Amino acid sequence: MAFKRRARRMRLGLGRYRVGPMWLWKALLVFVAIAFAGQLLGVIFNKSLQQDRSRSLFSSDGQGPPLGSCRPHSHVMFLKTHKTASSTVLNMLYRYGEERDLFFALPLGYQFGYPLPFNAHRVKGYRGPHVAEFSIMGNHMRFNKPEVEKVMPVDTFYFSIMRDPVALAESSYAYYKAVAPAFKKAKGLGDFADNPRKYYDPRLRNNHYARNLLWFDFGMDHNANFSTTLARRGEVAVRRAFKLILVSEHFDQSMVLLRHALCWPLDAIVSFSLNARQQKPSGGSSWVGKVAAAQPPALALTDDQRLKLREWNALDWHLYQAFNRSFWNEVDRFGRIRMDQEVALLRTRRDVLARACLRDGGRPVEASRIRDKTIRPFQSGLVKILGYELQPGLDNATHQSCLRMIRPEIQYKDLLDARQFPRAAPQAAQAQAPAIPAGGAYLRKDPSSQLRTGELGVGEGGGGTGEDRSRLSRSNNINNNQTLLRGGGGGGKGKIK
Repeated sequence: MAFKRRARRMRLGLGRYRVGPMWLWKALLVFVAIAFAGQLLGVIFNKSLQQDRSRSLFSSDGQGPPLGSCRPHSHVMFLKTHKTASSTVLNMLYRYGEERDLFFALPLGYQFGYPLPFNAHRVKGYRGPHVAEFSIMGNHMRFNKPEVEKVMPVDTFYFSIMRDPVALAESSYAYYKAVAPAFKKAKGLGDFADNPRKYYDPRLRNNHYARNLLWFDFGMDHNANFSTTLARRGEVAVRRAFKLILVSEHFDQSMVLLRHALCWPLDAIVSFSLNARQQKPSGGSSWVGKVAAAQPPALALTDDQRLKLREWNALDWHLYQAFNRSFWNEVDRFGRIRMDQEVALLRTRRDVLARACLRDGGRPVEASRIRDKTIRPFQSGLVKILGYELQPGLDNATHQSCLRMIRPEIQYKDLLDARQFPRAAPQAAQAQAPAIPAGGAYLRKDPSSQLRTGELGVGEGGGGTGEDRSRLSRSNNINNNQTLLRGGGGGGKGKIK
């Protein structure tokens, strides 16, 4: 009997040894909980660290020098002139508006009925003067201020950009060689410059790319005979309509003036050159330009041919000279030393973002080398249009911010359009390849996202309508000075005879 009691106590003692004291189990549970919480906090911390790095990259150093007590402009109209670095400027507007959820005045296609004069009904979602508040407008149009004023608020900031007509002609010839009949017939730009009237017929569609293209984009008659009186009137009309005219040859200085005029942070005007043909050689270059360092034979010009192109584009040459002088007067008022300091800061910031965002040290690459087909620029003309590749391994927030800076114009417009009008296009329509205009031409995009040259036409989106073509035919035979000039700057009632 005593033996049985000892055996029972031993079994109970063994059981207590197996189970162990309660405090040991509690300690074990606490340890497991701490380990789990540590892992969870580590994941959260890593995500937070990545977000902080992104915010640090695009926020802490991205505000730039203080701007005083000004308030940022959120109503902006940019006249996107052709072959003037305007695609790079439009990207800035797209980024700024997207990040702040502003409402864009977008075209029904990719341009506002160009080359016809702008009409308010070309804006997607327009239902009458000021029924909806649009914040930013910037796609290609032929300027017509009375119609623009129906869309944009009264306090809108109007600006545009100009370029030396010779450099513009080089870029236009390279880009629109297959579009403008005058260029198509010429053996090269030098051949065209030697005798432009041999090739130029003002009645032919798309020949506006071959003469006084700036004057045309500003809404005036590019075929008018030059006179000092006419040129000065056009200059006055532009000054009345626009608060600031940028100069593409001095792009970085232009961006500094624009930043202060709009009261925007530094990162809003930092950019990588888009739609570029070739990088300029090193040595203080302020911008990755569109003029190739070594021109192909078709674009080669002698000094005499350059002079002839300025004479052929005399109205544009007058505008460029006048607003180049005005530009440097603005720089003087801003302060040359201050300008040099801010340009240096802008370039440093661009270099920082290029190293963080872009492969190959930020150098543009041929479209065929870009792995992500959705950010390949479309091709047109004699030379290859370059784009960018993003650095691998970027966290999501940084990737999105960097992607905004390199997204091509057409793809960016499609993205904004889909966000503003999510129900506008049925799913079935996505299977059909859209037509993508390059000025007056169409490049059709096949389902594999490879772009190829398609039929030539005028208009936008899915093709020029008969109404578009008949209206264009009439407009080519009418003096269109009133398109811009009757808009003036004071409410659209001024008119130049």
